[in-house]
Amino acid sequence: MTAPVRFELLRQDGAARAGRLTTPHGAVETPAFMPVATQGTVKSLSPADLRAAGAQIVLANTYHLSLRPGHELVREMGGLHRFMAWDGPILTDSGGFQVFSLSKLRRLGEEGVEFRSHIDGSLRLLTPEICVEIQHALGVDILHPLDECLPHPASLGDTERSLALTLRWLGRSVAANATVGGGRALFGIVQGGGHEVLRRRAVEATCAYDLPGYAIGGLAVGETKSLLYDITELVAGLLPAGRPRYLMGVGKPHDLVEAVARGVDLFDCVLPTRNARNGQVFTADGPLTITHARFTRDPEPLDAACPCEACQGFSRAYLRHLFLSRELLAYRLLSLHNLTFYLGLMAAMRGAVAGGAFGPFRSRFLDRYGVESVGSSDPTSTETEA
Repeated sequence: MTAPVRFELLRQDGAARAGRLTTPHGAVETPAFMPVATQGTVKSLSPADLRAAGAQIVLANTYHLSLRPGHELVREMGGLHRFMAWDGPILTDSGGFQVFSLSKLRRLGEEGVEFRSHIDGSLRLLTPEICVEIQHALGVDILHPLDECLPHPASLGDTERSLALTLRWLGRSVAANATVGGGRALFGIVQGGGHEVLRRRAVEATCAYDLPGYAIGGLAVGETKSLLYDITELVAGLLPAGRPRYLMGVGKPHDLVEAVARGVDLFDCVLPTRNARNGQVFTADGPLTITHARFTRDPEPLDAACPCEACQGFSRAYLRHLFLSRELLAYRLLSLHNLTFYLGLMAAMRGAVAGGAFGPFRSRFLDRYGVESVGSSDPTSTETEA
């Protein structure tokens, strides 16, 4: 049987990689950023908007879609691709992070995690098998096993116990995925917190299942920037070269560049759209806040070099007016711009790797963007957009 997902490494420049991830719903050129469609939509944007911005693949959330509208309804409606009118690849996370971050009442055990819905308080159970069943019902291309994501910092002992449980759950998830069938790719998630010895153990145990791809989890949860980069470099360097590497929930534009420099292929983060709804715009010269008074009479576009609709038709003054007036168009235009910037950055990195010039590209980008100290903490969150 043909593998549901195939990865081809096309070019490497240092640790940075350019590749192609082929799925049943099309190919993804990597490194790639996945806009977050938590509840089956990237907030304020249509599928046509996503394509115009350069999106190849989107991420949806198992936890949220299982609660509302319910995975069985999505299955009945023909699967998530048809339901949200997106014909490209879809990847889902396991929902485990949301259980631990959004549910105030939960009970963790060997079987899985029992929790109360943040929507209506109903009691729910999420096991490795149910997690796989939900994602198959959604009909996604790439799914993930139930795992436990600890907050930072966590002791070695607590992290070791958590990792052992995550690995036992992984074994059950692999078995469940094989039983369900259906040609969907299950990626493994490498946990282990900030502890090098546990990360090494996690890579060895997770890769023993010979899965079609691997995610690096448990980062962007409050650790320092230097630890984020060190763990990313360690794990990416240990993972198989011929499989895609996905860094979950990261991050800011300079984080993407630094992670690609360390061998990562796939990313997701809510920042482009969440920050747009808070008035922050990403540019090659660093972020700007559209509400600042200096833009009141500014006739220039957000970025004259940007091809997005916001930059081609509207001034900073007008966008500021829309945002301060709470006009819905502001959220769409700023979100469209931010995603266009992120996806354009990924395309530029693919080109730099292909041309053997990633090192100079990285230096130019970071110098122009203006990056804070690598040792500082980072509030980047892996939370989906509820």
